[in-house]
Parts: sequence; structure tokens; C-alpha cells
Amino acid sequence: MNFRTPHPFPPVILDDVRGAQKMLSGVARVTAMEGSRHLSELVGAPVHFKCENLQRTGSFKLRGAYVRIAGLSPVERAAGVVAASAGNHAQGVALASALLGVRATVFMPIGAPLPKVAATREYGAQVRLHGQVVDETLAAAQEYAQETGAVFIHPFDHPDIIAGQGTVGLEILEQCPEVRTIVVGIGGGGLAAGIAVAVKAVRPDVRIVGVQAAGAACYPPSLAAGHPVAIDGLQTMADGIKVGRPGDVPFGLVQELVDEVRTVSEAELSSALLLCLERAKLVVEPAGVSPVAALLSDPRSFRGPVVALLSGGNVDPLLMQRILTHGMASAGRYLSLRVRLTDRPGALAALLASLSVADANVLDIGHVRTDPRLGLTEVEVELHLETKGPAHCEEVTAALRQAGYEVTD
Repeated sequence: MNFRTPHPFPPVILDDVRGAQKMLSGVARVTAMEGSRHLSELVGAPVHFKCENLQRTGSFKLRGAYVRIAGLSPVERAAGVVAASAGNHAQGVALASALLGVRATVFMPIGAPLPKVAATREYGAQVRLHGQVVDETLAAAQEYAQETGAVFIHPFDHPDIIAGQGTVGLEILEQCPEVRTIVVGIGGGGLAAGIAVAVKAVRPDVRIVGVQAAGAACYPPSLAAGHPVAIDGLQTMADGIKVGRPGDVPFGLVQELVDEVRTVSEAELSSALLLCLERAKLVVEPAGVSPVAALLSDPRSFRGPVVALLSGGNVDPLLMQRILTHGMASAGRYLSLRVRLTDRPGALAALLASLSVADANVLDIGHVRTDPRLGLTEVEVELHLETKGPAHCEEVTAALRQAGYEVTD
């Protein structure tokens, strides 16, 4: 999807990003670039991961937060800063404030992952929980700023934030000068806008592809309308890009410089997270794997070499457990079925022996004896199995039926 309108006075230019890069020297890490053999084979060209999940605070957000706060006047610093975030921007603001000696208050959604809340407090910020989504939390933080005089540090809608995030783009060009496509997740748009500003100024031939979760995709309707449009009913596990309205400043830059915006499903996000963990040995949060999900969904549509930006690695262990289960199911690694047996000693043991021969691992098992559809001497066994993939699921089911069992899904 590409809707471009010339932007007469860009709020951020390459010199701003280069200035931010100098400011961040010794503060933000130059994160690693790692190759992915599996994705390279799927795409048919080299694919690299830009690992901002290994950045200080676990995401790229420190970059923009530090540049924004460092640019405040002494009077503004004395008033303190306030921010709103689902977690990554919160930690970035908290650490940047601590490094610069500025008092920070951070509003976070009530359901924000506990590790992100704890880390934000440990960096020295005062945390206040408010609202169910980031947009509600933003409103509360802005109200606090008006009441107290604290400077509001927006997570994406400010030129300094965009310039700071754009330093990721400069690093990509330095680490992978042959890059032809950069894939980046989009929430409010600050990261994608910053990268696009930096990269397009130096290499206008590089294609920038933004990715949103389908359940929180505010950019497609906004680009179609030609201005930021708010959407409701956000539903996605990718809390880092769960934003209901594009930022005014990044929207213009995304509209002008980003070549395409795609969406990915929750199943695709789960599969991408599982791939990063299993194949790349990288812990990445759902928002951070959105570029990988886009590559997996349509690998041959990307011109290589490709750089996929892993924007963050802060994920609640409980959420990770649920996501991995979802990802395993999406990848066909789980098989649930029901088998009808004669209710006699040894029948279950014989069934399990057949599963053992088929090399299927039993995760859970249950018996149903009270279903009126069952005969007097019958029992139905419900099985949840771990398999090696879709082909193995078919093999297991076929093996059971060949052994004489009546199998239903």
C-alpha cells in the first residue's frame, strides 16, 4: 500500500538523525546484525536481523527518549518529564532520565507486562497504572503534564524522537550497505519514519516496508484517507505496536517515504516468535517479530538483501508461554484428536503403544464415559499430542486408523 503526498517542510531531515547519532554515542549500543539462513532460503536472498531486542532496556526506544530529553532546557529538566507507554518507551524514558539526572513519571496501561513495569521502576521512574490501551494512558499522561508542568515525552509524535529512532537506519546502512529492503514494525510510526528519513536520504533505492498487526492496523485506513484516522477495538498480542491512531509528525513522513504497509495475523506473529526462538536463539516480543511474520507470510515478495528489524525483546514470561503454545499450534506441532476404545484393561496401553510407534508425544489425555453417543462398553479418549509438523500429524492420524482405531478431530 503506497499513498504519497509531497511533504513541503519535513520535520526531520538526515542532518537531524546524524546529530542524534553523535548524541547517542556511548549511550545506545550499536546492536548486532545477524543472518537468518532459514529466512534467506525462503526469500531466495540474504535476510539479516537487526537486533534492537539486544539494545539497552531491551528495545530501540532508548534512542529517541534520550535525544528528546537531552534537548530540553535546564528549566524544562527541572520540571521533570512524564511519559506514557506499554513498556518499551517507559523503560527508555526511565533510563534516559536517570542518565541525564531528570525526574521521570511514567503512565502505563493497567495490563502492561509485569517485567516491563518492574524494570521501569528499577530505572528510577515513578510508575502510574492507568487505562486499558496506550491511547488512554497517553491522555492521562498529557493531563498530568498540564497539571504539574512536567514535559510530556511522546513515544513517537515528536521530531527529536523520530531523529533518535532514525539512527537505527544509519546503522543498518553501515552494517549492510548492500541492503535493498528494510522491514520494520509500525505502531505510531516514529521508528519507521526515522528509518525512512535516514535511509531514503542516502539510498533512495532501498524499499521500506512497514508492518502492523491486523488487529491494530491504524495506518492502512489513515493512508487511504490521507490523514491520521483513529480506530477502535484494538486486539493484538503485540502490545508494542498496539496504537489506535498514527502520530501527526511521523504520519507525514511515513506517507511520503515508506513504500508499503502490510498487516500480519496473530497466528503469523506467533509463528515468527517461535522461529526467532528456535532458529535464531533470539528472544523477541510480538511487536518485534512483526517484520519476520511479514517475511514468513509472503517471502518471495521481498527483494533482497533484506534487513528485518527486531525492535524489542521485552516479553512477559507468562505471555511468552501462551504465545509459544499458540505458535506451536499454528505451525502444526500440536495434534488434538479423539479415539473410541472398548472399555477394557489394556486398551489404553495398546493405544499409547501405537502412538509411540508413530513417534508422537502425549501431552495430555482424558477419558469420556458419559457421552450418550457411546456404547455401553465404550470409552472415548481425548488426546493432545506434540508432533513434528503438519506432515507428521497426518502420519500419526493415518497410523491410528490403520491400526483399527476410530479417530475424530
